[in-house]
Formats: sequence, C-alpha cells, structure tokens
Amino acid sequence: MTKSFGEPVAGNRLLASLSPDLFGAIAPHLDLLQLEQGLALEYPQKLVEQIVFPVSCVCSMVAVGDQGRRIEVGLFGFEGMSGTTIVTGAETSPLEVFVQIAGEGHVIGREVFRGLLDAHGGLETHFMRYIHCLNIQTAQTALSNGQAKLEERLARWLLMCHDRIVGDRMELTHEFLSVMLGVRRAGVTVGTHLLEGKGLIRAERGVITVLDREGLEAEARGTFGPAEKEYLRLFGPVRAGR
Repeated sequence: MTKSFGEPVAGNRLLASLSPDLFGAIAPHLDLLQLEQGLALEYPQKLVEQIVFPVSCVCSMVAVGDQGRRIEVGLFGFEGMSGTTIVTGAETSPLEVFVQIAGEGHVIGREVFRGLLDAHGGLETHFMRYIHCLNIQTAQTALSNGQAKLEERLARWLLMCHDRIVGDRMELTHEFLSVMLGVRRAGVTVGTHLLEGKGLIRAERGVITVLDREGLEAEARGTFGPAEKEYLRLFGPVRAGR
C-alpha cells in the first residue's frame, strides 16, 4: 500500500452519505492509500486488522472451500467497505477479501474504527444498512449461481464490475473470471464468445470492454438489479461517474 498525497476526501459514497457530524468524526482517522491489484485485505478465520473504503479500487469477496476451491460471493467498490465483521462484532472474517482492480481507498485501523462505532451509534446504524445491501447482493449471487446460465452470470458480473469503474474497459483475465464465477477457464471462453457474438462486449487478451450496457442488462435476465435498487433507496446509485 502506498500513501497518496493530499488530505483525504470522501470519494466513497458510503462515507459521503454520512451526516456532517459523523463524517467529521471519522474523517481525521482515514489514510488515503494506493491499493495494488491482488492485495489481501482479509483472510478466512483471521482477525480483521483494518477497514478499507474504496475510492477507485474494486474489491472481491471470495469463499474458500476445504479443497482450496474458490468462488466469489460478493464485490464492492466506491459504494462500500471491507471489514463488515467489525461492524457486526464478529471481528474475524469468514472470507478472503482482496483488491480486484487497483486504485485508491481510505484505510482505518480496527481499534480506532471500533472505538468510533462505540462512541457514535449513528455510524453503526449507517454501516449496518450497507451490510443489509451486501446481504441482498450475496443472495442474488447464490440465486444466479444456482439457476442462471453461464452467460447470464457473466453478464451480471460484468455489469457489477462496470458499475464500479470509470469508463468501459476492464483488465480481466479468463483465469481470474474463472475464479470469480467458479467455473473452468474453458467455460469463461465460451461465455465471453457468446456475449461478444451478440455485440455486447469486446474481449481481448486480458481486457474486456463493455459495448452495449443495456444489452448486457437484458442478457442478465433479472439476475442483476435488486441489490442495486436497495442501495439506491438507502444511499444513492451504485454507478461510478463516466
């Protein structure tokens, strides 16, 4: 992690939607850091040491099985935060959480954050509302994984990632996508070819570009949207500026 220059500014919708008093309480304790791709933020069954509020990075939440199999169960960017188990009081993480797309994020230590939650009940209420939205996203992921076709799941995942970046270009390898979707790389290749054949994306080596956002939403066939609508109701749109 590399310290960025300048004073921290919100840049994170979850922080920006705090009341002035609550934001004033947490802001002095935030360090704006550059977070590199692949940086681990949480380990399964380990104490969460710090909380990250992404600004331009995107983070992935991955469940890890006994045999080492991995599948993404959630993701967040500028609209969210890591370290939700600190808010709930569980302290340790059940998941692996890492930086999926490099960028900046505000970082605060566990003890300081825990103290702020104890001192300002409004902070806990605010972040619990976010956890509520994240639970909906996780439920939709389970529904999608269990019932949707691969290309529908891929369309949903690309939409979720697209929401959290500026622009239409995403640096994503097939190997990475195979972990995110819990399928073999050959399945990812088939899925991307299907979406590309419909003119929805352009897939190049290590890069996917969204060409038709509305078409991707139609391709997702209802697997995308419920969590985003609830977040909109509570905090604002889950969509980065373009």
